[in-house]
Amino acid sequence: MNTTDPILRLENLCVAIGNKTIIDEINLTLDRGEIVSLIGPNGAGKTTLVRAILGLIKPSSGHIKKRAELRIGYMPQRLHLEKTIPLTVQRFLKMTKNSCQDEITAVLKKVGAGHTAKRPMQGVSGGELQRILLARALLRKPHLLVLDEPAQGVDINGQAELYRLISTLRDELNCAILMVSHDLHLVMSSTDRVICMNHHICCSGHPEDVSNDPAYQELFGAEAAEGLALYSHHHNHSHDPEGNVIHSKETCSHG
Repeated sequence: MNTTDPILRLENLCVAIGNKTIIDEINLTLDRGEIVSLIGPNGAGKTTLVRAILGLIKPSSGHIKKRAELRIGYMPQRLHLEKTIPLTVQRFLKMTKNSCQDEITAVLKKVGAGHTAKRPMQGVSGGELQRILLARALLRKPHLLVLDEPAQGVDINGQAELYRLISTLRDELNCAILMVSHDLHLVMSSTDRVICMNHHICCSGHPEDVSNDPAYQELFGAEAAEGLALYSHHHNHSHDPEGNVIHSKETCSHG
């Protein structure tokens, strides 16, 4: 693959369901070797954007341009398994992608879940499950990793460790990572670029050690703004309860 051009480019991407616009005029590029965090309140359209990138939703308008032969590894927000079906971690990974035993052993070790190989999927902890799902995504040998709420169900210490692992994988694989998360405190210190989204892209840029930003508080509340390594940005608009834009006369700037 050519490594100079973006591996993924979204141009004026829109997705509407019925009369409701879920995402509107999204413009975004992803490059190999960078971690981009997509943040926003519940219902902001983050998962819809991910589904469009994965080809699971057809855009209403706009374009998704992927580099030729782009391989995407996807880690879903949650996994539903039938509790009565006996399924070991090893078998789960082998079914997901027709990988050899050596590959499965290696990838489980890489994500720190080698000890789970012969355990039933239904018996692993929340943190172990997230690592197993990450291992499944890595089996595709991805150029782009898409991680939807990767630390869901993981305790605070496990979250920090998981984000460190994600950063290490980016360095080792030189892949792009698009990460959706509500764990803003930890994500902000583990990312290269932040996309703040509420149906459209409100602002984007580099994370900053700034707190108590008025626009950030508008979206997430004052308590979230007191965390460390938060992204600072100022909107030129606000939103009504439906997420619609209410423009002001102020300009948009980035911290």
